[in-house]
Amino acid sequence: MLGVFAEFRKKGYDIKKRYYSAGYYSPQMTQMNTDFKELNKISYKIIGCAYKVHSALGPGLLESTYEVCHHFEMTESGLFVERQKELPLLYNNIKLDAGYRIDLFVERKIIIEIKSVEVIAPIHKAQILTYMKLANIKLGLLINFNTVDLKEGIQRFVL
Repeated sequence: MLGVFAEFRKKGYDIKKRYYSAGYYSPQMTQMNTDFKELNKISYKIIGCAYKVHSALGPGLLESTYEVCHHFEMTESGLFVERQKELPLLYNNIKLDAGYRIDLFVERKIIIEIKSVEVIAPIHKAQILTYMKLANIKLGLLINFNTVDLKEGIQRFVL
């Protein structure tokens, strides 16, 4: 008995050609998957550091406290992290300083917006999505440390 692919070949079908042309595989897709694998590894480290901070401090402190501690933990874990990174606005082909600041910018690939609020509001989600669009970044994390279970305070955004 012939395998499925052998039967198709026997009938004259070019499996590879159909597979590639259907969009199941392309060099761009492979590169994209590799990029997201790297982003996933970094975000895994980021979330691990967030859990460390939350376990040590608990909920109820100021946003700036969590930001400083999370920055410290990520730096200790070997990640390159920029705090309060300025984000200029490009308007009519002119860079303007509109006062936007990314809380934590990790490996120049992931934006982290830190919150310590009762409930994440739609404006918080809009804020991180806007930062991601302005900076042309694919992955962002919105972390609300003011929760008993940090799992409920972490939201992931992908553009």
